[in-house]
Amino acid sequence: MASRRINAEELELEERIVQINRVAKVVKGGRRFSFSTVVVVGDGKGHVGVGMGKAGEVPEAIRKGVEAAKRNLIRIPLTGTTIPHEVETRYAASKVRIIPAGPGTGVIAGRGVRPVVEAAGIKDLLSKSYGSNNPVNVVKAAFQALSELTSLEEQARLRDMTPRELHQRRLRREPEAQEAS
Repeated sequence: MASRRINAEELELEERIVQINRVAKVVKGGRRFSFSTVVVVGDGKGHVGVGMGKAGEVPEAIRKGVEAAKRNLIRIPLTGTTIPHEVETRYAASKVRIIPAGPGTGVIAGRGVRPVVEAAGIKDLLSKSYGSNNPVNVVKAAFQALSELTSLEEQARLRDMTPRELHQRRLRREPEAQEAS
């Protein structure tokens, strides 16, 4: 998918702070403390961004995180209130799997995945996080998983089919998969 930069000024973005962490640097006179933050921004309509900020004071670290997240905005293809297909992604030692869910299911996700998918505007989703539960890596894995999503139209174009043909093919496969299980 061609990545075109999304202008954050045109969107009404909501910020969510995932983690604030006090970090220390040991120097000759003792320890120097600063704060690192992980921030997620999204408009609830398919745009989401993740950023990290680090500064001597918490508000400054949050501001830097928000600016970084606004520079990292991506567009997510939504199918109604869920995602078009299942995705599994690895980032560092964290592995995240996101699965589309039926209407009314809600967001079933852990501490790192939930803010990312809710900021994107996904209402129905199942997820599972494997490996490291470090919030920084889980958030980045979830963001990477969402960036790998492709719409039905995009998938059809890659297969030289019309979206209608691809949808019909999927509908035919669903009963076969249910009979096998």
